[in-house]
Amino acid sequence: MRWVLRQSLFLISVAMLGHRPVLSESALNKNTKPLDIRTYYSLHYVGQPLVSPDQTRVLFTEYYYDQEQNDEAAMVNIVDISSGAVKTLTPNAVGQTYEAIDWLDDSFIAYSYNGSIYSMPAQEDASGSLVFEPPWPIGTTKLRDKIIAFGANVYPDCNLQQTSDRRAEEKTNQTTSALVFDNLWVRHWDAWMTMRKPNVFAASLVRDDDRWSVGAERNLMAKLPPFHDPLIRWYADDYAMDKQGKTIAFVVRNPSDNMAAKTNVDIYLVPTDDSKKPMLLTGDSDGVASSPVFSPDGKYLAWLQMETPGYESDINRIYIYDVEAGTNRSVARDWDRSPDLLLWSSDGTSLFALAPDHGNTIVFSIDVSSGSRQQLTNNGTAIDIALAGSDQLVLQYTDQDKSTDLYILDIGTKKLRQLTDVNAEVLKDTYVGAAEDFWFVGACDEKVHGWLVKPPAFDPAKKYPLVYIIHGGPQESFLKTFGFSVSDLNVYASAGLIAAVVNFHGSTGYGQNFTDSIGGQWGGYPYEDLMKGLDHILEKHKYIDPGRLVAMGGSYGGYMVNWINGHTKRFKALVAYDGEFSSVLGWYSTDELWFTEHDMGGTPYDPKSRRMYEKYNPERFANEFSTPTLFFHGGNDFRLGLENSLAPFTLLRRKNIPARLVYFPDEGHLITRKGNEIKYLVETFRWIAEHTNTEIAYEYSR
Repeated sequence: MRWVLRQSLFLISVAMLGHRPVLSESALNKNTKPLDIRTYYSLHYVGQPLVSPDQTRVLFTEYYYDQEQNDEAAMVNIVDISSGAVKTLTPNAVGQTYEAIDWLDDSFIAYSYNGSIYSMPAQEDASGSLVFEPPWPIGTTKLRDKIIAFGANVYPDCNLQQTSDRRAEEKTNQTTSALVFDNLWVRHWDAWMTMRKPNVFAASLVRDDDRWSVGAERNLMAKLPPFHDPLIRWYADDYAMDKQGKTIAFVVRNPSDNMAAKTNVDIYLVPTDDSKKPMLLTGDSDGVASSPVFSPDGKYLAWLQMETPGYESDINRIYIYDVEAGTNRSVARDWDRSPDLLLWSSDGTSLFALAPDHGNTIVFSIDVSSGSRQQLTNNGTAIDIALAGSDQLVLQYTDQDKSTDLYILDIGTKKLRQLTDVNAEVLKDTYVGAAEDFWFVGACDEKVHGWLVKPPAFDPAKKYPLVYIIHGGPQESFLKTFGFSVSDLNVYASAGLIAAVVNFHGSTGYGQNFTDSIGGQWGGYPYEDLMKGLDHILEKHKYIDPGRLVAMGGSYGGYMVNWINGHTKRFKALVAYDGEFSSVLGWYSTDELWFTEHDMGGTPYDPKSRRMYEKYNPERFANEFSTPTLFFHGGNDFRLGLENSLAPFTLLRRKNIPARLVYFPDEGHLITRKGNEIKYLVETFRWIAEHTNTEIAYEYSR
C-alpha cells in the first residue's frame, strides 16, 4: 500500500506555553528558506562512479523521487573529469529502472532498463541497442572485454530459462500457499526463504561491429557440494571479477543446520569459464568475509575478514591472497579501525580503504608491504571510490551540510574538487546546517562524541525544543551525511528544533574496544552515555528548553526508546521505529540469532545468559512506562516483528497514556518507499508539536 499525502498544506499549530520557535518566512534570514519536506524529497542522489577506460569521464546513475507521481526515477549520466560537464544519456524516466552498468569501451556504455541490458554510444541523443534480455531477473552485473557476470536467484540445478519455466509451472499447478521448514533460516530481513537462492553466473560477451550479444550462461556455483535441505543452500552475497575477465571471487554463506546462529561467510575463487571447481580461500575462519577486490594485474585478491565466529561487528582485518603462489597474509593488523571497502591502487602497491572514524567515513591509503597508513580525507562520508588514473580518485561523497555528489580527490595533495552538483537548483537559497561537534565524559570515564545542528535564523536568546536521535545497530554509528533519511538532522533543524546525536559506547569508528564494550551492556553504557550527553548539551547550550525534550530512534534506537520510557521522565515525547520491547521475545522471533547471542552471552533458555536478557529487558520495566510514544512498524520486518511495537502501544493505551501506532504493511525493518518516509515525518512532527507545546510550520504540498 502506498501512502499519498492529500493535504495541500501541512501545518501543525498547537497553543504554546511560553517559548515559540516558529518557522515562518519573515523569521528567516533574508536569503535562506527552511528545508521543508517537499524540498528534501526533491533532492537527487548520485550513484556509484564508473570511470572510463581512458580515465577522462565518469559514468553514474542519478536518482530522484517524483512527488507528483509518487514514484522513483533514474537517468544515466556521464561527467567529464576535467571540465565537470555533465551529459544525460538516457531519458528521464519515472517508474523505470535505469541503472548504469559499466563501460564497454571508451566509446560505448552498457546500462540496464527494466531488467534488460542495452548498449549505447557514450553521447547524448543516442539510442540503445538490446544486448541481453534475460528470461529471469538478474542483478549485480559486471562487464569485461569478452565476459559478462551477473547474479540471479535460481532454483537448484537450474539456469535462467529453467528457473523461469519452473516458476511458471508452480504458479499454474499451485494448490496451496504453505511453506514447510525443517531448519533455520525460515526468513531473512523482509522475505521468507524459498528454493531460489542467489547464484553467480558468467557468459561470453560477443561484439559484432558496434553491437554486443551474450552467450549461454554458466552457473559458477553449480559445482559446490549439495546440502541435504534444499531450502538451505549456498547463498551468494557478493562477488568480484578481475580486470582480465578470467577469475571471479564470490562471497557465499555456507549452508548448515541452524544458519541463523552462524556467521560463517566464505570467499571462493573460480575461473569464469567454469573449468575448475570453486576453491575455498577462507577455510581458516568461521567469521564473516566480505568485499573482495582484485589487483589491476589480477595477481592478488584482497578482502575483509572478521575472525570471531558469531560476531557480526568484529573488526574487519585486511587479507591479501597471492593467486599464483596460493598463499594469503594479513596486513595492517595494528590498525584500530574497521574498514568497509577496499580498492587497489593502479600499481598494486597500496590499497585504498573507507573506514568510519569519529562520525565520518574517511579515505585511507594502506601500503600492502608494510601496512603503514595515510589518511587522505578529514571529514564527511565517502560512500564509494573509483580510480581515475594513478594520482586521483573519484569519490561518491556527502557531509552533514552537503548532499551526495561526485568529487575528485588528489592523492598527493589530498585536496577535494567537487565534480557534480546535482542539487544546485533544489537547494538554492535553502538552509542546510553544518554539524557542531561536542565531546563529553561518558560511561567508563571515556570520552564520547556527538554533534548537533541548529535551525535556520537561529537566535540564542530564544528557547528551542531538542530532538535527540538514537542510532540503531547497535554496533553502528551516526555518520555526517545529508539526504534521503528519516533521521537526517537537517530535516528536524529546519522544523525549528535543535537536532542532536551521540555515538555512544558500542558505536563504530572510535576503536574496536569502544565497539566491543556494548557486549552485555545494552541498557547500560549506551544509556549512561545518552543521559550524560543530554546533561552536557543542556549545560553548554542554554537556548535548549529542558522542558521540551524528545527522544527518537529505530531498531536498537527503538529498543533504547523503550528502555528510556522505563527509566526516566525527562522527555515529553518519544518516537520508536521497529524497536525491541522484549529482549526475550526478540531472540525467539528474530531472523538472525547470532548478534543477540553474542551480545547477551548466550541464549535466553540458558539460565546463565537468561539473566542478561532479563537485566536489559525493557518489558521488565513496563510498570514505569509513562511517556507518550509514537510507534512505527513495518509488516515485513523479520528482524524485529510487529509485536515489538504493538505490545508497548497496548501497554501505554491500557494505562491511558497517549500513544499512536503507525503501521506500514509493505515495509520491512527500514522504510524504503518515499511516500511512507514522508508519512513518517508528517506524523513525527505532528507528535512532537502535540506533546511539546511547540508550533511547527512545516509545509508539504503536492
